[in-house]
Amino acid sequence: MVKKTNKGSGKSTGFSLVGIASRRRESIRIKAKKQRSESSRKWLLRHFNDPYVAAAWEEGYRSRAAYKLLQLDEQFHLLHPTMRVVDLGAAPGGWSQVVAKKIGSKGKLVALDILPMEPLAGVDIIEMDFLKEDAPDRLKKALGGQADLVLSDLAPSSTGHARTDHIRIMDMTELAAHFAMEVLLPGGTFVCKFFQGGAEKTLLDKLKKNFSKVKHAKPAASRSESSETYLVAQGFGKRLIKSPTN
Repeated sequence: MVKKTNKGSGKSTGFSLVGIASRRRESIRIKAKKQRSESSRKWLLRHFNDPYVAAAWEEGYRSRAAYKLLQLDEQFHLLHPTMRVVDLGAAPGGWSQVVAKKIGSKGKLVALDILPMEPLAGVDIIEMDFLKEDAPDRLKKALGGQADLVLSDLAPSSTGHARTDHIRIMDMTELAAHFAMEVLLPGGTFVCKFFQGGAEKTLLDKLKKNFSKVKHAKPAASRSESSETYLVAQGFGKRLIKSPTN
């Protein structure tokens, strides 16, 4: 049973990112049950008292991940009206909600996932594996051309073995980067989630060879205890090659 205690300060407003983590809200406690393990109870307690989960409920986002993209956009100015954008691993749609609002009715957003996703206004949803051979062509057809921005919040399901999970995550992220480079316009941007753990050098080398700028970022909405971070690669096909010095 979920029970609320204390008084909160009411709803937050719109897309404001100021002070989300410090907003005063109703705290929630989770009653112990015989069929619920203590670790599950603690996870539920953390989840329901997460300020970004609460903000997502209040502001109508499908996931707390929306705030990660909002914070990345605030830092790197990723989203603009009229852009053509691809959202890989889009379900349940938190990032797509942010993108659709930012690019407006003259922009184009295609959300792709192997999981079903509830319809969203202004979003073309393709339920398929991005690794399929025809995926890039199908995506470009849906976009009406190549993409200005490819977003990837992909992560495979966990096996519970940290080293194995890290390698699987990095393999998937490298495949997402390869996909992005097939569909991006020159000068385009690729943003991907990855997890630090020692197997990311191949990905970084690939991005640095193909993009003019590659930066790490950890949005405030990413949990501090998680090794999750993001790579923002900008200027596809415009890598600056230094002239040799004499």
